[in-house]
Amino acid sequence: MNHAQLTALGRALRLLGEHGEALTATTPDAKLHEVKADLRRALDLLEESVSAAAPPPRSPEPRGGRVDGAAPALCLLGEPRRRAARRSEYNGTGPSAPRSPEHTAPSRYGVRADRPQPQQRWLPELWNGQEWQLCGTPRRDRREAELYIAAQRRGPRPAMAYRLVHEFTDYEVLRVWGTPVKVDIEPLGNL
Repeated sequence: MNHAQLTALGRALRLLGEHGEALTATTPDAKLHEVKADLRRALDLLEESVSAAAPPPRSPEPRGGRVDGAAPALCLLGEPRRRAARRSEYNGTGPSAPRSPEHTAPSRYGVRADRPQPQQRWLPELWNGQEWQLCGTPRRDRREAELYIAAQRRGPRPAMAYRLVHEFTDYEVLRVWGTPVKVDIEPLGNL
């Protein structure tokens, strides 16, 4: 497509957009015929500017249906199925993996093995005198979280106690530094 064709096609499409914004339930037939003529003109400009034939879909699904040029299989119907099959093969539940008898019927909502695995994180927490609170960004690496807590303990205003909590599907306290003591927030013990 050369620059002149690109400019003419862009102008025709912008004109069609203006027509679309101006349409109402009471648009007269003369205006609709004008929209039809502009639409044909835009299609003709597009036909002139396209030099190669449309790429054939690499998927058996479309059979004259819609084609998605961004998808590797060029098919709006087959691409999600191809991705799901690849994902299940990667997780070990696909066609290459041996299937157990309970997985023989396809499920509309998927099976447990197809769902993403929970992510594990290590949460650094500090004791603020009343309760445990998060004191930094949750980390993906346990050693990094322990180094962060060690740096906090060496800092100018360390907390009374720190702990490292492992979050996976549940929470588990892995290690505690210091002793958490409940501190009354009222002076003189609330006399």
